[in-house]
Formats: sequence, structure tokens, C-alpha cells
Amino acid sequence: MKIQELRLKHFGKFTDKDIRVGDGINILYGENESGKSTIHSFVRGMFFGMERGRGRASLHDAFSTYEPWENPNYYSGSLKFESGGKIFRIDRNFDRYTKKAELVCEDDGEQLSVADGDLEMLLGGLNPGRYENTISIGQRKAETGRPLSVEFKNYATNYYALSGEGCSMSHGMPLGDGTGNGETDLGRTLEHLKEKKKALEREIKESLLKKQAERERMEQEASYVWRDVHHLEEELGRISGELEYRREKAAREGGSVENRRIIDELRPAKWRIHPVELILFAAIIILAFILIARPWNFLVSIILFLSCGLYVWNRMKVGKQEVKTPPELILEEITPEEEKIPLEKLVWEQTHVREELREKQIQYGNIKEQLAELDEVSEDYREYDKRRNALSLAMERLNELSKELQRQLEERLKDEASQILAYITEGKYTQLLIEDGMNLSLMKDGRRISLEQLSRGTVEQVYFSLRMAVSGVLYEEEYPVILDDTFAYYDDVRLKNVLKWLGECKKQVLIFTCQNREEQLLQELGIAYRREEIV
Repeated sequence: MKIQELRLKHFGKFTDKDIRVGDGINILYGENESGKSTIHSFVRGMFFGMERGRGRASLHDAFSTYEPWENPNYYSGSLKFESGGKIFRIDRNFDRYTKKAELVCEDDGEQLSVADGDLEMLLGGLNPGRYENTISIGQRKAETGRPLSVEFKNYATNYYALSGEGCSMSHGMPLGDGTGNGETDLGRTLEHLKEKKKALEREIKESLLKKQAERERMEQEASYVWRDVHHLEEELGRISGELEYRREKAAREGGSVENRRIIDELRPAKWRIHPVELILFAAIIILAFILIARPWNFLVSIILFLSCGLYVWNRMKVGKQEVKTPPELILEEITPEEEKIPLEKLVWEQTHVREELREKQIQYGNIKEQLAELDEVSEDYREYDKRRNALSLAMERLNELSKELQRQLEERLKDEASQILAYITEGKYTQLLIEDGMNLSLMKDGRRISLEQLSRGTVEQVYFSLRMAVSGVLYEEEYPVILDDTFAYYDDVRLKNVLKWLGECKKQVLIFTCQNREEQLLQELGIAYRREEIV
């Protein structure tokens, strides 16, 4: 991809400012405060847009900084670039009220959509983070930020899929199509897997809560049924005890009633003691006195007399109770049919309670079985475990691949960056070490040298080498290199080496500068360039 033309319609201090950009090295010369950094920011804004900050951040954000000094409602511009052998033009209106972006292919007039990702496709996946940490170097911003480490790690993960070396993972999430043309972002795939795992965990948690609620409901129901069973058992015991008592009482009273009936037939109805009984008692006492030898006859006669007296006293007592009984009860006659009704009712109640108790016991047993089934691992939970294990395995595999591929690509990055740095420093530094988080250091004569031990110019040359090496690793397509007063701390020798390296790479380079050093050194090297003055 190459930039061809910039048109700042209303952007910052510029109004209808046109800048042509050619192949190779372009020198955009301007004095201090001439607007070089404005043009640099314009290029970024045309590719990626400009978002207005919120609150206090909006006072110093890029949107507010480059809002037109005059006619702010016409905050806009256009940029022409070549991609895939065709010329495209992107027009943007940055105004907060009429914000829009249009993308047109000037060769055939085809209207493309920025919102649908057509511009991102033409840029080959270049995003703002990669842009600012590789091919675009602003004033005093040679150091790469931590996002470069994240971008490189993500690329290392994606490389496995893009190279066709990946394998398909579970749940329909392929990591590569085997063609080397995959567009899967495995960084996002990892996030997607994490989200799916979180969703599955939530689903499991909800299922467990539902299961616990069902268990509590069934346990409560079981307690109610058990209470009913207990009450029915007590009721059945009471009825059975009463039936047994009634039957024993009926059997016990059957004989005594018969004996009393014979005596009552002999006794007149209104007499409490029959005369025959008194005569019989007297005869027995007299015979005992006569027949038994003295002195025992006196003792036996006294005992018999007392016994007969006790009997007479009891009879008299019973007679008094019968007199006190209401006449209607004395005259009431209880039939055999009426006598059987209470007993049959008790038998019916016993049968009914026993049947109800059996049903409650069966119901209680069923609830206990259902509770036991809840304790068992169901097929649903086996499926949950299977899916969770599959997601964990996929994430673990991706992380392993990412680490291994990152290690391999870091070796490649280290070699390419070391070669560029060696070219710039004429062999003084030949080995650049790149560790986790893009922590950099140099090796010289078997000794590690931290960046804090280096001069400011050498540090910027290290970061320049790293940026160029990363762009070579990350991007298959060539992008313009945009340098805004990047060489202020370079000496003439190393600046000459950098310009020579850029010329040999055949890259499109935009150098914003307020000095003539770059132009003079290019002339000495015999490297063609295009000069554009910014006024």
C-alpha cells in the first residue's frame, strides 16, 4: 500500500492544502510550527478516524487539537492511496454532527463501505495500535508501548492458524483452514472461549441453584408427608386400641350379664334382695355352726355371716344406683343392630386410615427416591463436564501454541532487528535481546547492556530497528514508513546509515523534518527523493 495524495480541506491550521506523495523517500520540510505534526496526525485520522474524548479528556484530545481554527463545521479531508494495483480515495468528515466516511475505488467507481470493514481489508488488517508502534514514529515517540507486545503475542497466536499449521478445535471454532489464508484472530478466539466457559459456568450455577431449589421443595414436601404418616399411624393405633378394648370388654361382659340374668329372673322386680337368698344365707350359717366342731364353728359362722352381710350391702347399694337412674334410660331398650353400629364404624375408620396411611407411605417413598436421584450425577452434568473440559483443553492448547510460536517468532524478530541495528551502528552492536513484554537489552563482548546505559540516540536507533523488524514480521504487505522529526538525536554517520537502509528496502518513506541534514545526506548517497515544502 502506498499513499499518493493528501488533501486537508479543513484540518487544524490548513484549508484546502494538497500534498503529493511519490514512491521511495519523501522529504516534507517545514519550519517549527509549520504544521508537520498536523499532517502526520491527518494521515492517521484518515485511515482510522478521530474519536472525540469525554469530559476533561476532550480538552486535549487529537480531535480538539486539530479542529479547524476557522469553519469548524467543515472539519474534513481526503486521502488517495494505492492498494492491490488500484487507486482508492477515502473522504472523511470529522465534524461531530455530520461525521461520516466514504471509500471509493477511482479506477472503476465502485463505492465501498468503511463501516463494513472494506477499508480494514484494504489496509491488510493494520490497526491503530500496530500503526503507532511500527511504521509511524511521532516526535520523541521512538519507544514502543506495551501494546506492541500484546499485538506481537496475538500475531504469534494467529500465525499458527494463518500458516495452516493449526488444527480444528471443538465446538465449531476452527483455528486454521490449512490454506494459509485464514482470517481467524486467535486472540479473540481465546476471549471467545473464555466467554463461552464463563457462560457455561453460569449455566451450571443456575442449574445447581435450580436443583437446590427443587431439593428444598421436595424435602419440605417430604417433611409434610412424614408428618401426615406420623399422624395417621397415631390415629390407626388409637382406633386399633379402641377396637381391641371394645372386643375384650364385650367378651368379658358376656358371662357376667348371663349370670345376673338368671338371678334377676328369680328376684321380684321391685325387690333389692330376694327372700330365698336370705333364707339360703341363714341356713348355711346354721349348718356351719352345727356341723363344725367347737371352737371352729364360731369362727366359721362369723366369717359366713360377714360374707353374707357384705353381699347384702352391695346389693342394696346397686339398688340405690338403679333408682337414681332416669326413668327413660331404665326403660330404653338397646337392640342388637344399634349395638353393632359403633363397632362397624370403628372398623370402617380403621380400614380407611390404614389405606390412607399406605398411600402416604408410598408417596413418602417416591419422594425419597427422587431425592436420591437428585444426588446422583445426571447425564446433563456429565455433558456440562464434557463441554467444560473441552473448552479448558482448547484454551490450554491455544496458550501452549501461542507461547511456542511466540518464542519462534521472537527469535526471528531478534535476528532481523539485530541485523538492522548492526547495519545502523556499523557492527558496534550486533545482538539485540528481546524478552517478555518487549524488554530490550544489547549483548556486546559477552556482556549484557541495558538501554539505560546507552545514549538517547542509540536508544532511538534500537527502537527504530525493532519497529522495522516487527513490521517485516507482522505485515505481508509493504506500508509507508512515516517519520516525524525522528532523527534529532542521530549523528550524521548513523543517520546516513538509516537513510541508506531505507533506500535499499525500496519502502515509501515520509520524513517530516525541520532540518536539511536528511536531504544533504540523500544527495551524498545518490538516493532519489521527493521534496515537499510545508508552509
